[in-house]
Amino acid sequence: MFDSLTDKFNSVFKSLAGRGRITEANVSDAMRDVRKALLEADVSYTVVKQFCKDVTQAALGADVVKSLHPSQVMVKIVNDELTKLMGPVDTKIYFVSPGPTIIMLAGLQGCGKTTTAAKLAKYLIAKGKNPMMIADDLQRPAAIDQLVTLGEQIGVEVYTEQIKDAVKVAKNGVKHAKKGGYDVVILDTAGRLHIDQEMMAEISNVSRAVNPHQIFLVCDAMTGQDAVNSAKEFNAQLELDGVILTKLDGDARGGAALSVKAVTGKPIKFIGVGEKLDKIEEFHPDRMASRILGMGDVVTLVEKAQEQFDAEEAEKMQKKMAKGTFGFDDFLKQMSAMKKMGGIGSMMKLMPGMGQMKDMDVDDGEIGKMEGIVHSMTKAERREPDLIDASRRRRIAAGCGREVHDVASLIKTFKRSRDMMKAMSGGGLGGLKNLFSGKTDLMGAMGQMSGGKKIKQRSKRKRAPRKRKGRKR
Repeated sequence: MFDSLTDKFNSVFKSLAGRGRITEANVSDAMRDVRKALLEADVSYTVVKQFCKDVTQAALGADVVKSLHPSQVMVKIVNDELTKLMGPVDTKIYFVSPGPTIIMLAGLQGCGKTTTAAKLAKYLIAKGKNPMMIADDLQRPAAIDQLVTLGEQIGVEVYTEQIKDAVKVAKNGVKHAKKGGYDVVILDTAGRLHIDQEMMAEISNVSRAVNPHQIFLVCDAMTGQDAVNSAKEFNAQLELDGVILTKLDGDARGGAALSVKAVTGKPIKFIGVGEKLDKIEEFHPDRMASRILGMGDVVTLVEKAQEQFDAEEAEKMQKKMAKGTFGFDDFLKQMSAMKKMGGIGSMMKLMPGMGQMKDMDVDDGEIGKMEGIVHSMTKAERREPDLIDASRRRRIAAGCGREVHDVASLIKTFKRSRDMMKAMSGGGLGGLKNLFSGKTDLMGAMGQMSGGKKIKQRSKRKRAPRKRKGRKR
């Protein structure tokens, strides 16, 4: 996401890197490029104008002008202003007692509203809630069937009625939720291809009938300013509590994410970052600003790690590493966990300085091939990979239908991963705890795993010149 904007911001900062100090002239040049980059990213003109004004004022402050590192200072200033533009953080869903808490989703047709309802339900289950969904989109063909199917996938009940009265379905659904003891109701409403009086009248009537505790507008981030304009009109009619941006993983520009809060005054609550039902994230403006500027998002990476790595299992892994008994079965467990975290490529984008390494080989499809090779090994070989010599490699390759060089490549990858684990553990048993707390040198570790260069370069010691021995005459 935001690849185009990230590249352009980085080029602006590089142009300042060779300057001695920040001056009004080079700030003006930088802002011209920033303004162009934001407009090309489909950010609202009004937002761009105010943003550039705020950055310029901050950059020309007395303390900043004295700085000897203009590019670093500008990165910090732009990061802070982006955070203000998209903030503050407001991801909380306010639950009522006694329940159920009613959350109504609104939005245009095709914005991903029905899928978002299921994603939100799955998110709430992980938070210990017992949600129910109401299929109240009675306009789009198959909308009810789609929500029922999604509900079955995540184990959530979906209330449906075969009538065309959206107000009645919503009211009856809420009554059913109260009887069933559900603590959250997610109401999926109907949309249109564009905003019209009929749609707004229906959704307003539904809102008055069930009196939802929170109304979230679902917007397709890829529509850019169209999403922002629709958010503005919906907010005028419904008094929104927040916005959910979908398809942000496919939005290389980022105009909606940067504009919607400033234009509507309503916070972005969640973002959709993939098609799967677990691909929904709380929106944190500071983390998103870091991603846009190519500085990674270690906090999100740590949170994903905490979700996938069991603390007890992690301690066992650390002990194995300390004893030198870390084998291929353990390696596969870790690769599987990384896949659940969004894949190695997705993790790389969250690493500071790693998101720009687009040529790095991080093919998640390789994990299936790795499993086939590992399962072709004996138990002894999986426990002690150092046993695998040339003849064993040939046998393993024949057993899984792969080439010998595939087996050799896996062994090399395994050794890099083992190096990564050593870097994380620091030789002790606090490794994954450091990973969870954000103290681990993740860049160096991932650099070792990927075969790339380490981020932190050790200073090279200068060797004393060799004394040449004179020839004896």
